[in-house]
Amino acid sequence: MELLQSMRLFARLAELGSFTKASEALDIGRPQVTRYIQELETSLGVRLFQRTTRKVTLTAEGERFYERVQDILASVSAATSMFDRSGATLSGRLRIDIPTAFAQVEFMDSLKDFTTAFPGINVVLGVTDRTVDLVGEGIDCALRIGELPDSTLIARPVGMATMVTCAAPHYLHEYSEPEKLEDLVAHRGVNFLSGQSNRTLPWHFSVDGRDRAYISNAGITVTESNAYVQCGVAGFGIIQAPGIAVGQYLASGALVEVLKPYRPRPRPVTVLYPSRAHLAPQVQVFLEWLQERFPQLHSAWLEQ
Repeated sequence: MELLQSMRLFARLAELGSFTKASEALDIGRPQVTRYIQELETSLGVRLFQRTTRKVTLTAEGERFYERVQDILASVSAATSMFDRSGATLSGRLRIDIPTAFAQVEFMDSLKDFTTAFPGINVVLGVTDRTVDLVGEGIDCALRIGELPDSTLIARPVGMATMVTCAAPHYLHEYSEPEKLEDLVAHRGVNFLSGQSNRTLPWHFSVDGRDRAYISNAGITVTESNAYVQCGVAGFGIIQAPGIAVGQYLASGALVEVLKPYRPRPRPVTVLYPSRAHLAPQVQVFLEWLQERFPQLHSAWLEQ
């Protein structure tokens, strides 16, 4: 196997810690991965990995080699992509993960434009609200809404998402529409339970330019974004959600915005990826596309 390809395979295996995951990420057979690593270790005269039945970890020599390989691959990637970013020359698998709120027709239409511009890139799209292990699951980058916990991941802000407090018309007919925050004590809400912290996420309101958090009296508590919105449409109570997730229901009248004078500040939207070093060209071009096209994903509810 050619040395540069061996380095790429070595780096991927070091990041994923699994021969199976590395073979899936690189779309080659697991026996080939094992053979290529053995050939690389033989040519270098050192053992690069400690292997157990559960995990693959770098040896001390492997750690030192990995640091150099990252620099080499980053330099090669920069050199080979500095003149040509046309869609015809880029290929490979791109695995991305987006929150449920973004799984709307506007986002999919825009993503189709990306795949048309770069037909050689095979996009694998995941949709989830949970915290994903980018390295462990072989995900190249993930889009997330809201404040993020500290981590070793690289976080690149791409824009802001408008948040909307709303309810079904038949719910408001029964309970009346709240006109000020104090009215919320007489209302029922749909609560969202965070899978990461196992706590109820509060609503936020802007009062005289300051943020005020509020946890509603729950009519029901859910753990998934689409179910959260559907509970609002069904009339369980008031919800607060990204406009991109409820825009179609506001347009059809299935939901009505309430407490608009207290609409909270837009929440940040961030793209996460494991490392600046050894960033594959298809990942780099997607990040650039996302930064440029973000407002067009849903111009009514997203802004830069």
